[in-house]
Amino acid sequence: MIEIIPAIDIIEGKCVRLNQGDYAQKKVYNENPLEVAKMFEDAGIKRLHLVDLDGAKAKHIVNYKVLEEIASKTSLVIDFGGGLKSDEDLHIAFESGAAMITGGSIAVKEPDIFGAWLEKYGAEKIILGADAMNEKIAVSGWQEDSGLDIYEFVEGYVSKGVSKVISTDISKDGMLSGPSFSLYERLLDRFKGLYVIASGGISSIDDIAKLEEMNVPAVITGKAIYENRFTLKELERFLG
Repeated sequence: MIEIIPAIDIIEGKCVRLNQGDYAQKKVYNENPLEVAKMFEDAGIKRLHLVDLDGAKAKHIVNYKVLEEIASKTSLVIDFGGGLKSDEDLHIAFESGAAMITGGSIAVKEPDIFGAWLEKYGAEKIILGADAMNEKIAVSGWQEDSGLDIYEFVEGYVSKGVSKVISTDISKDGMLSGPSFSLYERLLDRFKGLYVIASGGISSIDDIAKLEEMNVPAVITGKAIYENRFTLKELERFLG
């Protein structure tokens, strides 16, 4: 059974979505992220992907109070990302209630730091963010192309113990045009046993069903829910 992980992206404390990571293409869906999180919880969902977009831009954690509120007032298991660049950022995230964190830019730019986090906290708590445009890793809130091949990047960290990867095809994100099935197929084929979390482009229940058929372990969905492409009720078939 594929794991369903709704996304809440935060700018200025509000629940928003961007198109292809473009901060100029911002749409506010709810002024109160806790309200959204409780809606997910009430639907039987267990996990949440919470992204601090202000943090990603500022290069340090910003919206930890939102994390703290959701973690203390719901039972959702939260993975948190965006702007985590230092041991202090990580400490704040875990102290504020994150069960896991996702590191993308830091894994590219400061591999020693990310490797130390992996060693200290373990693979269950540290998720690798492998977001790409044309199969090249992008960093800094997707504003920079690192030039790194996604498969070589993931391979380097799998060899260091990474067991979970969130991978977004940036060209698909927020576009409601369907996910990058071929990207996930290649990742699963190359890295047996890797917990691949698909993200970006989910447009329908059929997209999720296809990912499940491909044995993709988990999927993050955001805009499709907010734009009523499917209902939370329809997701029940994937919730066991």
